[in-house]
Amino acid sequence: MAELQKLKARALANGNIGDAEVRFICRELYADCRIDKEVVELLIAIRDEALSVCLMFEQFLFDAVKHHVLTDGAIDAEEAFWLRQRLFANGNLGKREKKLLWDLKHEVLGVSREFQQLYDEYM
Repeated sequence: MAELQKLKARALANGNIGDAEVRFICRELYADCRIDKEVVELLIAIRDEALSVCLMFEQFLFDAVKHHVLTDGAIDAEEAFWLRQRLFANGNLGKREKKLLWDLKHEVLGVSREFQQLYDEYM
């Protein structure tokens, strides 16, 4: 966890996440070969704390979310709650967030009632 916090501090050094910061983040994370819940939480924290993030970072974050959530082929109630709390809490979904929701729904074998409610609420 301490290493992830160092990565976060270094990525946010100037407050903005541009292409160079994304390349740095990817290089560090892929060196460890891990994109788990802890890493996804780190990426969400970086997005939330940054003054601005580039499109490449958003795509990397959303790909990491999909990788994490879709690992078992279904989206259960706990994952739906996590998505609602961590990604969609402000209720302001732009087109990229809506695309993420659509992708999640259509790339999975099954969804819980809770995820379906989340999907229906925003789509």
